[in-house]
Amino acid sequence: MSDVLVCVRDLIKTYASGTETLHILQGAEFEIKRGSSVSVTGESGSGKSTLLNILGGLDRADSGSVMVGGAEIAGLSESALSVYRSRRVGFIFQFHYLLKDFTALENVMLPAYIAGVKKKDALEHARLLLQDVHLEDRLHHYPSQLSGGERQRVAVARSLVNDPDLILADEPTGNLDSQNSALVAELLYAGAEKWGKTLMVVTHDKGVAERAEARYTLAGGILRTVEGLEPVKLATGGAQTGGLEPEGSQAGAWEPGGWEPGGSQTGGREPGGSL
Repeated sequence: MSDVLVCVRDLIKTYASGTETLHILQGAEFEIKRGSSVSVTGESGSGKSTLLNILGGLDRADSGSVMVGGAEIAGLSESALSVYRSRRVGFIFQFHYLLKDFTALENVMLPAYIAGVKKKDALEHARLLLQDVHLEDRLHHYPSQLSGGERQRVAVARSLVNDPDLILADEPTGNLDSQNSALVAELLYAGAEKWGKTLMVVTHDKGVAERAEARYTLAGGILRTVEGLEPVKLATGGAQTGGLEPEGSQAGAWEPGGWEPGGSQTGGREPGGSL
């Protein structure tokens, strides 16, 4: 198994704005080692979220290569991208996006349950993850009964429930005060380390960014290391392209299911019913 989980080469992304072409990413290149943490900072509108969305299969680049776990995701079909997002990536956004009619425990377990994990197993794993973020006494509270910091901690736990290879966090502390921001950041990095996950964080918060093992800044479409402020360029060569199958078994005993698209999905809660 390669030590490199993510390998991005010569990534180009533009947007048309009237008669103007906006160059969001201009040849971005970087690698992320398996199990490591990376942060990206930059001004609003610099392309940080766009970069994260491309890695997460939520957006497509105009050109370039995006390899995750030995698989080239740039050319995947929409159905294959859906499987990739569900099984290989955990997302955390600035807003928690919790379902208001479900408890904290249910919000965390649902992605695994939908992916085909038995309800009992999904609930047990969700319970363990919520304990990790110090919410064991809030399992059965609804989002409206949780503070902003608690809701974001639920989102951190949810990002880990399907045992993804990669955690992508887009301004995870952007809506929090300084105290809650520090706590969520601590739990995010600690959780990724405990479960052996690769973490990429986009943030305006210097304190959050400095926790990462490798730090980059994005400006003018160019990705630079924070230390040297030199454009990042990789040597020629790189990882072999492959299918959507993971390179090997994931860390830990938790198995959320196979990677193939088109498998049976378990339905969610019917109105007025229960899981």
